[in-house]
Amino acid sequence: MKPKLKDVAKRAGVSPATVSRVLNNRGYLSEKTRLKVDQAMADLNYIPNDLARSLFKQRTKLIGFVFPSTANPFYGELIAHMENICFDLGYKVLLCNSSNQPEKEELYVSMLLRNQVDGIINGAHNQGIKEYQQAQLPVVGIDRYLSDSIPVVSSDNYQGGRLATELLVQKGCRSIIHINGPKELETPANKRREAYEDVMKREGRAYKTYEIPVMAPKQKVASLIKLLFDENPEIDGVFASDDHLAALVLSEAKRRQIDVPGQIKIIGYDGTETMRTILPELTTIQQPIAEIAEKAVHTLIQEIEDRYDLIDQREFVFSVKVIEGETT
Repeated sequence: MKPKLKDVAKRAGVSPATVSRVLNNRGYLSEKTRLKVDQAMADLNYIPNDLARSLFKQRTKLIGFVFPSTANPFYGELIAHMENICFDLGYKVLLCNSSNQPEKEELYVSMLLRNQVDGIINGAHNQGIKEYQQAQLPVVGIDRYLSDSIPVVSSDNYQGGRLATELLVQKGCRSIIHINGPKELETPANKRREAYEDVMKREGRAYKTYEIPVMAPKQKVASLIKLLFDENPEIDGVFASDDHLAALVLSEAKRRQIDVPGQIKIIGYDGTETMRTILPELTTIQQPIAEIAEKAVHTLIQEIEDRYDLIDQREFVFSVKVIEGETT
């Protein structure tokens, strides 16, 4: 039978209240008493009930992460950084993959609330999830606008879009296509598209963006990449909104025996360690993922501890840089 707190008290020769005080580090206790209780717990293999203790402290030291998919190299690397920071700060993490399904995200957020998480970091892109506004819970968005009362952390998406498009122009490209997600998504990442269009207008060039549906099946994405080439035989430059899309463009160009970078130049976005290892030749706009992770976690902790004032700053934006490879 699973040992209970009263069993620990009996074995240590103290009251249950004393055991509770040891577990919660509350009030004065002699070192001798603490050692007796610790030894009793070890003898009985007693595991404290963290939830019960958190109710007493009004903190669970749990943080919820809600993201579209850990399979995406950017999200995977970002989550790894954030989890490490949370661990170092004494917080545990509940990770939820929403698969960009609104119903799934709603269920996960409800689950996180039932588990009394202290806060949520959200990088999913479903819209209209009312739980975030109603929960009265600290929340931070990453590349996502959830509401006017929720802070957002992101890279400088406009700077990234401008740097990518300007580099393609400097390399002599005249027919440059952009690939991005749906324009209606309420995300700072739309500024990559905005910057692309602004540079093309400034250069007097026609612009065109191919939209990839969120969490589209591989076959759908591949078909859209092929369509991009079929409809634009004159294309000589592509700015993709993430490195995975850029890699697919590169693969299709090779399949069609189109020389890269001789006939077409390609730039991605994210610059994760994974993609830099797998595809080091790809030119990309690198996000400072570690800095984004640190700011997101520390902003959430400030909210949890009532030390964050939204009036001071709602949006935190980090500079990006060009990592030039062989595709430009």
